Amino acid sequence: MKRLAVTTIVFALAAFAADISGAWKATAEGPNGSMERTFVFKVDGTKVTGETTSTMMGKSTINDGKIDGDTVTFTITGSFGGNEVKLNYKGKVSGNEIHFTSEMAGGGGGQAIEWTARKVR
Repeated sequence: MKRLAVTTIVFALAAFAADISGAWKATAEGPNGSMERTFVFKVDGTKVTGETTSTMMGKSTINDGKIDGDTVTFTITGSFGGNEVKLNYKGKVSGNEIHFTSEMAGGGGGQAIEWTARKVR
């Protein structure tokens, strides 16, 4: 009986996770001006996968993605100036918007970048 209750709770919590599946277009102000990035998310329960594209870093795969309620986290690895760069993303979903913060993995000395993503219709 306990096992059934735990399973029911797990499925109920997954049902409350925000649905971010599909394409999103994000913008941010960086140290060198305005930036754009597209995300294509695929969600399976609480697991988030997909890809993202920007003019600065090209195409990257979404790794270690997770959605918990209205919070989404993932990492991407891309090439910037010939160097491989890993970025950590954390965001809050609010309707058809996600407000992300991205930071270099391991601290890297860089500043966080604030992104606003909107669902592409």
